[in-house]
Amino acid sequence: RPVIDGAFFFCVLAHKVFVGVIWVKRYRNLLCLLLLPLLALTLPQNDKAVAAQNIVTPQYIALTFDDGPASETTERLLDGLKERGAHATFFLIGEQIAGMEDVVRRMRDEGHQIGNHTYSHTHLDRSSTAALDELNKADAQLCKALGEGEYWVRPPWGFVSDTVKQSIDTPLIYWSIDTEDWRSHNADLIAHTIVENAQNGDIVLLHDIYSESVDAALRAVDTLSAQGYQFVTVEELFS
Repeated sequence: RPVIDGAFFFCVLAHKVFVGVIWVKRYRNLLCLLLLPLLALTLPQNDKAVAAQNIVTPQYIALTFDDGPASETTERLLDGLKERGAHATFFLIGEQIAGMEDVVRRMRDEGHQIGNHTYSHTHLDRSSTAALDELNKADAQLCKALGEGEYWVRPPWGFVSDTVKQSIDTPLIYWSIDTEDWRSHNADLIAHTIVENAQNGDIVLLHDIYSESVDAALRAVDTLSAQGYQFVTVEELFS
């Protein structure tokens, strides 16, 4: 009797093992799916944290310079931007382009955007006829120096009438950070204003006709580049 019971037990056990092996083979894909969450829990948490920390979201700022070109300061600014691999946007006064065509073409060739700041820095919120004439004359000077193109407009002082807005097709570009560099002429204060207020997507208003503004802009580029900011044209910022 004990011999019979032992043999019977062995047969039952062998049958269960055989059935178990067949079941595992048939459903092994399902088992793998069920085990994946358990495997994920065994991954080192520190590795996940390090991976997350290494993901850097790009941040972009557009420096814009009005009232140029000016021979010494604009060229020094271009030298500094080139050295740092930074791009900017220059809104030029039409009557100042004559004799500075090489500098204007250098702006374009080094990846900067060039825009229209009227012919003689005139209000665009007064006589619509005079305002449009100012824009057209400046545009003609830009086309003469650079060829046909779309030259975006920065209204002097930010003022423009509804009539003028409806009469032009090019974008009107304003700013989100006003350094008031024309008021202070203080490089430390100007640089501080840029760095302390900088956020992703900002457009900074400066004037490349002031030596202090050039110094401040290059300092800000150095400081913010170290924080992960990239300096692009306005058009690149909107693209």
